[in-house]
Amino acid sequence: MSGSHKIQRDEIFKYVKKKYGIAEDYPFPNAPSIPVMRHPDNRKLFAIIMNVRRKTLGLDGTGWVDIINVKLGDPYYVDMVVRQQGYLRGYHIRGGNWVSILLDGTAPFSEICKMVDESFIVTASRNKKRKYRPPKEWIVPANPKYYDIEHAFDMENEIDWKQGAGIRTGDTVFIYVAAPVSAILYKCKVTETDIPYDYADKNLTIKALMKIKLIKRYNPGTFAFEVLKNKYGIFAIRGPRSVPHSLSESLKQ
Repeated sequence: MSGSHKIQRDEIFKYVKKKYGIAEDYPFPNAPSIPVMRHPDNRKLFAIIMNVRRKTLGLDGTGWVDIINVKLGDPYYVDMVVRQQGYLRGYHIRGGNWVSILLDGTAPFSEICKMVDESFIVTASRNKKRKYRPPKEWIVPANPKYYDIEHAFDMENEIDWKQGAGIRTGDTVFIYVAAPVSAILYKCKVTETDIPYDYADKNLTIKALMKIKLIKRYNPGTFAFEVLKNKYGIFAIRGPRSVPHSLSESLKQ
């Protein structure tokens, strides 16, 4: 194992120890070099580091590479992530939205930490989820056939919107306006959630509303569907979706 692998492992161990107070352990007698990180209360794993042959992972080149397995909450997000360099479907853990991240420098360390945080939350107990879950970024679809979203912010910068599952106060939502616009047009901050509302027709069911405040407008051509598909690996937006790191960075510019 090269020195860069060891440094990467140690950085992850230090990050988890500092943020969550959890140290790695080595529970496999037949594989004493495989560290895991897990919750003290429910004992669920949220990260596993392995050293695997590149050939076994379907990668070019020879030799071995460290990977970290983490669990994500959104299967559509998994589909987007594994299209990026440095990310693979979970090695040795095929089900349950697990992803393997190469620890060879391909993926930024900051993004690895973000994925570890996501895995920590996904596998945590209910009480711990409420305590640790950080603000999150979402892509939220809007259908102009049912709501004139393009003019919704003309008179005021804060409006009520259908609340998607998992969205909380403090999160950021990027509103994707469906055809004929087919582009992300707005960045909004969620200022209030869980507003009671009961509505249903043949096209739409709403159980709760959230308030969203306009932060930024985007030109329709900047994050059009073709750009999202070809550059960021987003092939469909049918409900609230997590924002991949590469797109998140572009949306901040």
